[in-house]
Amino acid sequence: QVQLVESVGGSVQAGGSLRLSCAASGYMYSTYCMGWFRQSPGKEREGVAAIDSDGTTTYADSVKGRFTATQDNAKNTRYLQMNSLQPEATAMYYCGVHTEMSLDAGLGIAVCRLNPVAVDAWGQGTLVTVSS
Repeated sequence: QVQLVESVGGSVQAGGSLRLSCAASGYMYSTYCMGWFRQSPGKEREGVAAIDSDGTTTYADSVKGRFTATQDNAKNTRYLQMNSLQPEATAMYYCGVHTEMSLDAGLGIAVCRLNPVAVDAWGQGTLVTVSS
């Protein structure tokens, strides 16, 4: 079973940036999706970004162009760079690993699903607060 440990989040003003990390240990699938999810009070957990074992990324429309998922395989760590943050981005952020992919018709390739139901193992979550 893989264990995921997230970095501490933080507080920024609107327009600011934060980078989250997710360190994996234990058994890791050879082919995987590492997703980033967030959950605001009273709302369902939603997927915002994912990166697969080949480095292919996918993003929710709400964060495209502002969030970037990367990974350092040597450190077995994934990152989520978040730029131009707005108050609506305030949430608990989680990384989660799974293996579910779906075909992106436009790209013609399989990309990671952003569905939290697909996740096999979760990080502990980290709070990101964006003030106006």
